[in-house]
This record gives sequence, C-alpha cells and structure tokens, in this order.
Amino acid sequence: MFWKLLLLFTLVPVIELFVLIEIGSRIGGLATVALVLITGTVGAWLAKMQGFVVLRRLQMETNSGQLPGDALLDGVMILVGGLTLLTPGFLTDIVGLSLLLPGTRRLWLRFLVERLRHYMTTGSVFIYRR
Repeated sequence: MFWKLLLLFTLVPVIELFVLIEIGSRIGGLATVALVLITGTVGAWLAKMQGFVVLRRLQMETNSGQLPGDALLDGVMILVGGLTLLTPGFLTDIVGLSLLLPGTRRLWLRFLVERLRHYMTTGSVFIYRR
C-alpha cells in the first residue's frame, strides 16, 4: 500500500506538471491558468449542486426509514470529486468531473463495488460487524 501511495503522490503531480507545460506551450500560459481557474470554479459549483441533491436524497431515505447506503457513497464520491477539482491540473479535473456527474459517478460506483467484492472474496479485506 505504501508503494501505491508513493506512486500516487509522486507520479500524478509529475504527469500533471508535464500536461500543464504542454498545454501552456500550445495555448499560452495565461490561457492555461484561466482554464485551470475556470474548471475549478465550475467544479466547485457542480460539487455544491450535486451535494444538495444527495443531501435531499439522504433526508428522504432516512425519513422513510431506509438505510441511505448509496446516497452516502454518492456523497463521498462528490467530496472526492470536489477535492480533486481543487487540485491544479487537467487530469485531476477530468477525474473530479467524472465523480461529480451522475452518469459517470454510477460507473465509478459500479467499479468500486466490484473491486470491493473481489477483495472480499479473495480474503484481502475483512469486514467486522459489532
């Protein structure tokens, strides 16, 4: 796990820097900075809107006596998507936007559930209940 995190925190910023430099050389530095600021602003607005949608769904599910499992996962994904959009760079913006848009968020959710199911069946993850 340590090596995966090390790669994540070293490789992703290097790739982001490379992409920013390449885009900056093609469209100009000021345009690149403006584009990063615009994606951050749009992402923050989208995270806020999607957060309110999920919050309403959480309230409706708990008021009707249901366990809000999917709504909680959606909320976590929206939070992660908003945080990645605050990180300067285009690759993290793509990931962040895909976590904020409902259609692609469903694809991420399906992928994560399948990965968790795989880890549980192979014995890599244990879930203890009280």
